[in-house]
Amino acid sequence: MPASTAMILASIGVISLFCQWLAWRVRMPAILFLLIGGIVAGPVTGFLQPEAVFDDLLFPLISLAVAIILFEGSLTLRAEEIRSHGKMVRNLIPVGSIVTCTIGTLAARWILDVPWEVALLFGAISVVTGPTVIAPLLRAVRPTSSIANILRWEGIIIDPVGALLAVLVFEGIVSWGQGNVFGHSAWIFGKTLMVGFLIGAGAGYLNGLALRKHWLPQYLHNAGTLTFMLGVYVLSNELAHESGLLTVTVMGIWMANMKQVPVEDILEFKESLSVLLISALFIILAARVDFGSIAELGWGLAAVLAVLMLLARPVSIFLSAIGTSLNWREKVYLSWIAPRGIVAAAVSALFAFQLERIGFEGADVLVPMVFMLIITTVTLQSLTARPFARLLSVQEPPAHGFLILGANPVARLIAEALQKHDVPVMLTDTNWENVRQARMKNMPVYFGNPVSEHAATHMDLTGIGNVLILSPYKQLNSLATYHFLDWFGDGSVFSLSEGDQDQRARLQTAGKIQRTRGLFSEASYAKLASLVSQGYTVKTTHLREEFGYQQFLDQYQNQPLVLFVMDSRKHIRPVRSMEELEPEEDWTLISLVPPQPKKERKERKERGN
Repeated sequence: MPASTAMILASIGVISLFCQWLAWRVRMPAILFLLIGGIVAGPVTGFLQPEAVFDDLLFPLISLAVAIILFEGSLTLRAEEIRSHGKMVRNLIPVGSIVTCTIGTLAARWILDVPWEVALLFGAISVVTGPTVIAPLLRAVRPTSSIANILRWEGIIIDPVGALLAVLVFEGIVSWGQGNVFGHSAWIFGKTLMVGFLIGAGAGYLNGLALRKHWLPQYLHNAGTLTFMLGVYVLSNELAHESGLLTVTVMGIWMANMKQVPVEDILEFKESLSVLLISALFIILAARVDFGSIAELGWGLAAVLAVLMLLARPVSIFLSAIGTSLNWREKVYLSWIAPRGIVAAAVSALFAFQLERIGFEGADVLVPMVFMLIITTVTLQSLTARPFARLLSVQEPPAHGFLILGANPVARLIAEALQKHDVPVMLTDTNWENVRQARMKNMPVYFGNPVSEHAATHMDLTGIGNVLILSPYKQLNSLATYHFLDWFGDGSVFSLSEGDQDQRARLQTAGKIQRTRGLFSEASYAKLASLVSQGYTVKTTHLREEFGYQQFLDQYQNQPLVLFVMDSRKHIRPVRSMEELEPEEDWTLISLVPPQPKKERKERKERGN
């Protein structure tokens, strides 16, 4: 009995959820499993046939979903970030885009003999990597900070830049096809650019102004922005054929670079939308893959992919690295890592669909070429990235740093003490004043929700292997504990006691959260904040034969609270209970100690002299 439409739609959601979960478990990009799931549901089993299910709605649904993807990506493109992340990143965006597009175009044209229009579009689409495929890979491999920063920011910035390049190429192809003479085609292309840039900039400014001036209530910011963006997309297409994608990309970039526009909440809203909409989109797109078209391309397709991976990427890296301090090992490793992501898949499917509708020959091979590029790069590079990093000695040693949830005065004191011992720290807080104070002390800090997808992409966790929950926000603490236990594992997440009353109310919570609590001898955040307000400070004490642990306790009348111990091998770990603490000679204690009376400080100073 054939499956009903309702069953097929529900199955798409179930498959997308399973693929997302599987990617999370094995720490690989979700796009790989979404594509595999769509291929199994589509051409392998025949269960999902998108054209039969969606009929005339298929193209509008795909185009609206791609508009959302490009708009979200463009919201992350801030001009100051391009300038602030080093010469290599600044070089790699223009140089890498030009080199990859040129070599990809020539390879597709000369090896596969596809039309120039399709070859040029393939070259433009192959530029895009994206944070959704880079971030999981970096977490699993842990390359050196210089490599991690280059790859992460390249993915974040090239996502909208590459998409904009692909949109411009597509607009040029379509507009040229509408004219029999050069002048008319140039006019169509110019009209498309004019409409895209003018309406995009105007819509971005208007929407940013509405958010900044609070013309909309807070609860309508996300839904209002999304609805307005889709309306602008359709209006732009009505004024100039297929200019909508350019319009929404410009709109997002404009909003991202306006001052005091709260785009972070919109990006966070996109996360839930992406899990439902975008995950389903890629299953639908993969279900349309024609294995017959892939087979017809034969070994020529493998040769094109090899040229992109083994020639275009290394040339881009080595040209961009001229004048930088990267060594040859780092350049070689960067030359291998360039997995393609969500934007490439979505844009290729939409553009191929549109080219087929207006009668371009050979457009049907664009999707198989791009999808094989995605599957090949994600699979090969995910499997080989870690051993290759070890072989080239570009992998970080075991991470011993701390992600500190909270940038409050207590957290800043502790972070400052850890930094003095060269322990990497990263603070995160949703309170801007706390974040500002941390930045004034030159502490690395992330402003926003630490369990969001935006944080997973943008928060630099290089050298971080532990988590300290030092926040007064109890609900966020529990959520973050669950989240980071899955990231870092048991024994690496430590949180403060929530207090007796809270513990009784939460007896039904999972045992793994309870195992993380009890840090610093069952101290709560309120207790630590109270001690700091009383003048307690963080002090480092080195134990030796003539001054042992008991002398340390006696010196402060048994009032100090030992926070961390560092053993003779320089391994540092937080203290759960001082009653069980038995430090040895040559260990170092990092403690919260009470203020000493002036008389005692003077006597100690005299004894020291």
